[in-house]
Amino acid sequence: MSASDQAEVIAFLSRPQAFAESEVQRIETHISIIFLAGGKAYKLKRAVVLPYLDFSTPDRRRRYCEAEIAVNRRTAPELYERVALITKENTGALALDGLGEPVDYLVVMKRFDQSGLFDHLAETDGLSDQLMSALADVIARFHDGAARHYDKGGCKGMEKVVSINLESLQRHAGAVFDPAAIQGYGARIDGALKQCCELLDARRKAGFVRHCHGDLHLRNICLYNGKPLLFDAIEFSDDIACIDTLYDLAFLLMDMEHRRLRRLANLVFNRYWGREEAPSLAGLAALPLFLSCRAAVRAHVGAETAVQSGRGSTGIAESRAYLELAASLLSPPPARLVAIGGLSGTGKSTLAKALAPELGPVPGALILRSDVVRKALFGISEESRLPAEGYGDAVTARVYETIAAKARIALRAGHSVIADAVYAKSEERAALEGIAMRSGAPFSGFWLEAPIDLLERRVAARLRDASDATVDVVRRQQEYSIGDIAWRRIDAGQDVSRTLSAVRDALEPF
Repeated sequence: MSASDQAEVIAFLSRPQAFAESEVQRIETHISIIFLAGGKAYKLKRAVVLPYLDFSTPDRRRRYCEAEIAVNRRTAPELYERVALITKENTGALALDGLGEPVDYLVVMKRFDQSGLFDHLAETDGLSDQLMSALADVIARFHDGAARHYDKGGCKGMEKVVSINLESLQRHAGAVFDPAAIQGYGARIDGALKQCCELLDARRKAGFVRHCHGDLHLRNICLYNGKPLLFDAIEFSDDIACIDTLYDLAFLLMDMEHRRLRRLANLVFNRYWGREEAPSLAGLAALPLFLSCRAAVRAHVGAETAVQSGRGSTGIAESRAYLELAASLLSPPPARLVAIGGLSGTGKSTLAKALAPELGPVPGALILRSDVVRKALFGISEESRLPAEGYGDAVTARVYETIAAKARIALRAGHSVIADAVYAKSEERAALEGIAMRSGAPFSGFWLEAPIDLLERRVAARLRDASDATVDVVRRQQEYSIGDIAWRRIDAGQDVSRTLSAVRDALEPF
């Protein structure tokens, strides 16, 4: 069945009578049409052939419908139900799950409230910090359990991605994109890929190429029963789905950057990376490449959708914006190291979270918070409490060593870092400064100060925080022998916006 022949199926499914319902709604993408009827969603794959997929025959569409059910039951078993048939009856009429000859196939899903889609929540300010932290945890658990593929990804895998992107962009040269812009982008992305080839192959050998989602942007995430749910994963190409986990995450980060949600993107980024081992941070050197490729994907997919659906100038303008973003992501700002020290309750972590989105490459600085690092060493969640032995001198020394190791690797990968810890000892502060010096990265150190009564109130008011500090801890810290502080002293007893402003003013440009 060709695309023109499929028009009969589309017309049939657009009628409420096909589903014995009173109404039907349509949602269209460049490769599928979803029909919403009653409590179900019926997804039809378009009879299209593109550089990265082939849905040209009914048998291919059947196989990919079956594959879609299988891959998405990994993350959304509540939604994906079965494959349905469109049949041609003896009367010549079409039927849903009839007795006649099958002519096409549908993925049947449980319908959910479209207002729960994360792209809709983004537009309505519905993406809270708590929800995005939960999303990061969901993605991390999914990646941890995903099947590893040592024969996919790596440099060759990304070469295919770049090739498909450029071929797909060229399909719309002139009508949508400036041919010169495509050519310029092609030269730059090829250069970025060559720089990362050795790293990409090393990550593949280390097991970071896994059967991922493959299309992990906000529209493919929904709020279901109060929790983030990943759906609509790639089923039609192992090459697109079996990828580096950081490339999978990069789609979400890029999507949020495009929507000007960098603060939330930085939150997801740091929540996800908070449980990673230090060596994996070397992969951050490939993040600009990954982000750029993801933006290029959205550029050509948007162009294809605009042409098919007749969205016209709106869709074309957005596609061009994605291509511009893809190019800009290949020129990240240089990395720097910022240290935020001070006793418990001075607001170190609050300041770090506010400052991080503003520093370095998208989506902002990596935050190395001692409380999070400590919990990760014990293999527990950030919000779980540690017993007293988790705060012994040996453990604390290991925490600072881990922060130093992660900072060193991230800086060498070209990513900015914020080190968030007490740093009460002069040798701890000197060690951190030495890392910046040896990495060739600019260093800025800040020491936060506030009255003890305010510190006590802040610590007592904490809820679901990574820090286990209590009022007693705050009082004991007053006896610390801190020594000479060479870092810039900041009054942290004021509103956080003023503290942030003071730090911004003190950050040396470079």
